[in-house]
Amino acid sequence: MQNYPLTAHPAHPPLSVRAIEARVIGFDASLLRLRWRIEGAAKLVVPVFAGKGRADGLWETTCFEAFLKPEGGAAYVELNLSPSERWAAYDFATYRDGMAQRPFPHEPHCAIRVGTDLTIFDAAVPSAGLPALPAAMGLSAVIEEKGGVKSYWAMTHASEKPDFHDAACFAAVLEPPA
Repeated sequence: MQNYPLTAHPAHPPLSVRAIEARVIGFDASLLRLRWRIEGAAKLVVPVFAGKGRADGLWETTCFEAFLKPEGGAAYVELNLSPSERWAAYDFATYRDGMAQRPFPHEPHCAIRVGTDLTIFDAAVPSAGLPALPAAMGLSAVIEEKGGVKSYWAMTHASEKPDFHDAACFAAVLEPPA
């Protein structure tokens, strides 16, 4: 599977994180498996375990996100995945408009492995909860480090402010599983 290097938005540089790479590590009829690899994670703020369940506002601290926009329309899906094991899934009718909770067959599984310099976050998202494929895909991360320093990482940044919803950030394509 392909690796997607993420870059920090220049207006919000990280404290010690040097690099983040996102990757689709598996995809079949049951699960889409995603991984984010963070280098320089010594000062990373990891949300405390909260148990599985939907939650809003996950992006206010360390959170990993995937955006999927099916071909031929303006609608797209936002997935928020937290190391706390909380998650959210939203449908948008158009750019940042018409937001509604997206139904999911069951909860995603999230796991984080924290090392002294390297941290790995894995998520397994139910395939049945995804929109029609192929879809333009954007993988991103909000990273909080000690002292409340936040950086916003995406495959590309298109504006002066971080905006993962911007269509330019959907810089890859997720094809249906083989």
